[in-house]
Amino acid sequence: MRKSEQTDIVRDTQDADGTYPAEPAQAAPEAPEPGLPARRLSELVEEAVRCTADCCGAVATVSDGTDERPSAATHPDLTALVSLQLRSGEGPIPVAEECGSPVDATDLLRDRRWPEYRALALDAGVRSSVTIPFRSADLTVTLSLYGFRPGTLADAPHGPVRALGDLAATCLVRDRSYQAALTELDQLGAALRTRPVVDQACGIVMHVLGCDADAAFTVLRRISQASNRKLADVASAVVDKRGRGLEREFAALKR
Repeated sequence: MRKSEQTDIVRDTQDADGTYPAEPAQAAPEAPEPGLPARRLSELVEEAVRCTADCCGAVATVSDGTDERPSAATHPDLTALVSLQLRSGEGPIPVAEECGSPVDATDLLRDRRWPEYRALALDAGVRSSVTIPFRSADLTVTLSLYGFRPGTLADAPHGPVRALGDLAATCLVRDRSYQAALTELDQLGAALRTRPVVDQACGIVMHVLGCDADAAFTVLRRISQASNRKLADVASAVVDKRGRGLEREFAALKR
């Protein structure tokens, strides 16, 4: 992050009159879209920089216990800081996730913690940082703010970014629940669409083998497992063939 880039970033964080907004804009809740949670995190870091004085950039990450770790940053150099911390397990982000409270690096020039993180941050022109965790359900969002001067971000965890982070964590949990519900609906819809052909195939199996409904369904399921085909595909084949060859296929299962 060179000096010219630093000046541009600081300028971008200000309003047209050179002041900083006192309160973050509250966006209306929206339905989940493709690309989330990356989009949520991008919106979070952009708004966090806008509403925090002396903040030159920001990074947000989300952790839900899986290997996927979506993140967003306002500058490529800050992305490298995230990658280093997630790879090494050392730095403000891992510490904030573990302890659940803000981690402040007031002056990285004198701070001896996390040598690799410190060196990379100073090389990018970052002198101070604060990382704030936000927890909702089993999901943790971290928001890291960076400054060019030491000791300028001490009050950030108590400012507007607190509301922004809480909102982002809540929205991410809601988005995940919504997507899970959509997936379940798709699965139920697929089951309902295939139910008629499965019922018809069960009727054919009952007639051919002289068994009851439960036994007929068990036959179809065993054929599906043995042939590594979907149950619906097996049922369609039985219906198409009107049960012809079913005795041989069932006999092969008993061997």
